[in-house]
Amino acid sequence: MKILVVDDEKLLVKGIKFNLEHEGYQVEGVYDGSAAVELARSGEYDLIILDVMMPQIDGLEACMRIREFSDVPIIMLTAKGEDTDKLMGFDCGADDYMTKPFNILELKARVKALLKRASGSGRQEKSEEITVGALTLDQREHVVRRGETRVELTAKEYDLLELLMKHPRRVYSREVLMNVVWGYEYQGDFRTVDVHVRRLREKIEENPAQPEYILTKWGVGYYFKG
Repeated sequence: MKILVVDDEKLLVKGIKFNLEHEGYQVEGVYDGSAAVELARSGEYDLIILDVMMPQIDGLEACMRIREFSDVPIIMLTAKGEDTDKLMGFDCGADDYMTKPFNILELKARVKALLKRASGSGRQEKSEEITVGALTLDQREHVVRRGETRVELTAKEYDLLELLMKHPRRVYSREVLMNVVWGYEYQGDFRTVDVHVRRLREKIEENPAQPEYILTKWGVGYYFKG
């Protein structure tokens, strides 16, 4: 697996690179957002670790540009801890978010979890599709289509939709969705789930303001109508 680490703190890049290479990953480091976008276009990377505050273009802008052509898993890093900053990161298309200073063991765990989901490893090989209305989720190919059009989803968006579609009419709280989909005990604002649901609705619903697939159980959580 090849990982791109992007941060203007060269010592931090060096430290992350050392620790991830020790786990067997191939790691490349760069120091500004523009370089990150250009390298991401190669499609060579399985995951990107992207700092928010950087020269040239910041991490949020870089993340949005990368999302225009790639669904590679992205972990955002920032020195800020405000919930609004986290929500902005997810809204730009990030799959995960860590606040500096962070525990390197936790970073390794999140990298492993994201790569596992993105590659489909650990997933049972399935040939069947789940189809509801115009929406089809192909579990074998790991893709989603609306009619004949493929819907471009991030790894987290796909995992969230798959969970909901596999268990129609079952209501999931935000906390449960974070723990199941993100794969670790999440400490923070569960509104990040709301951001991902909103992005999913924008991609799969005919009218996101009046969704027909992902519905809200007020005061409880979300469910797939089925």
